[in-house]
Amino acid sequence: MTHPTALPAHAALDAIDRAHLIHPVSPWRLHEERGPTVLASGRGSWLTDAQGNELLDAFAGLWCVNVGYGQESVVQAAAEQMRRLPYATGYFHFSSEPAIRLAEKLVQVSPAALTRVYLTLGGSESVDAAVRFIVQYWNALGKPSKKHFISLERGYHGSSSTGAGLTALPVFHRGFDLPLPTQHYIPSPNPYRHADGADPQALIAASVAALRARVDALGAENVAAFFCEPIQGSGGVIVPPAGWLKAMRDATRALGILFVVDEVITGFGRTGPMFACEAEGVEPDLMTVAKGLTAGYAPMGATLMTEAVYAAIADGAPAGMPIGHGATYSAHPVSAAVALEVLRLYKEGGILANGQRMGPVFAAGLDALQSHPLVGNARHRGLLGALELVSDKGSKRGFDARLGLADRIFAAGYRNGLVFRSFGDQILGFAPALTYSQDEFAQMFERLEKTLDDVLAMPDVRAALAG
Repeated sequence: MTHPTALPAHAALDAIDRAHLIHPVSPWRLHEERGPTVLASGRGSWLTDAQGNELLDAFAGLWCVNVGYGQESVVQAAAEQMRRLPYATGYFHFSSEPAIRLAEKLVQVSPAALTRVYLTLGGSESVDAAVRFIVQYWNALGKPSKKHFISLERGYHGSSSTGAGLTALPVFHRGFDLPLPTQHYIPSPNPYRHADGADPQALIAASVAALRARVDALGAENVAAFFCEPIQGSGGVIVPPAGWLKAMRDATRALGILFVVDEVITGFGRTGPMFACEAEGVEPDLMTVAKGLTAGYAPMGATLMTEAVYAAIADGAPAGMPIGHGATYSAHPVSAAVALEVLRLYKEGGILANGQRMGPVFAAGLDALQSHPLVGNARHRGLLGALELVSDKGSKRGFDARLGLADRIFAAGYRNGLVFRSFGDQILGFAPALTYSQDEFAQMFERLEKTLDDVLAMPDVRAALAG
């Protein structure tokens, strides 16, 4: 019998969450006041919250549920592996079949130069592993002064103690004593906000010149690597011009530093091909992946490296001595089994092909919204895109932060049954599942336009618009 004073299930969960659960990248005290939005179930591209509201997910969870919710074959792969062997350490030369086959599969689908795979539990860990391996690499080659790392302004490379410094977003630095003295940034290749944005070649040349200048200032003998996302995700879905990634790769070779591509968001069909690197024939020295690797069904990431990087580390260690990097759940067999099935679905299940077919539909929907009074810029590649809202289209001026517009836009979208990313500087991010249908895109853009209209109707927003 239920006790008379017992709270309803949703209210009880709300209270427990407020009292005990720390949420990632959230204002802790504000969350205690606000409480959680509890999600109850998902199917295909749709979510249902604890109140029974149905929501079209236009952000694939957190850029990751590429195959949609409720793929039964993925659930079965996890369940079968749990029954057979729920855990296997990778220490002491132990291994498991799913981990071995996943490493092979990743090498098969990744840029050809990447031949070695270290399996992690997510993107932040993959970046952290890459940094540690790079330090080992240069030490092994007798170049211990190469300890400085360069990344992009507005870049995101996780929130580990090291990766959060490569990340160039203030919220990840404040109070954490970051960035480190060895972490440096060059300007983001943002066509909308760059003086040379209208000229792709000029923007590419500016990025190359900035990298060269920073390396020259630090001394090439002191610089270890350049990290970049092919498209900057959490920095506002910044899409550089075609040819940018290859130009930066060529520049790093000339400068004698390692080139690390962070494909945690862009990998596994998100931008069209399996990896964004493929579009420009780029082969990085190291590549980090996660998110779409398991489509969010289980935690897993990977750090891939070339044979040259692997060999330098392997041969640089004293004979028989271990390389001191690892984690209890590295190469977890259940996560690996999930990843193998997700990778199968991308190709054999037609999900990658569907995402590629729907790319032009997504692009057309975003581009059509550029005529909306609030929208200054639409940008996209594959099924990754953004709208940047401005108060003045001519000057590209944003909105006063005191309007609190980001939270209000998200709330308006939620009321209209749509979930997307609303960044603090009025950039709306979209990463729909690769399984989206044409009808779901129609619903997405209908709800998105209604959301923009609702926001435009707010008196203080309308008052902030130029003219």
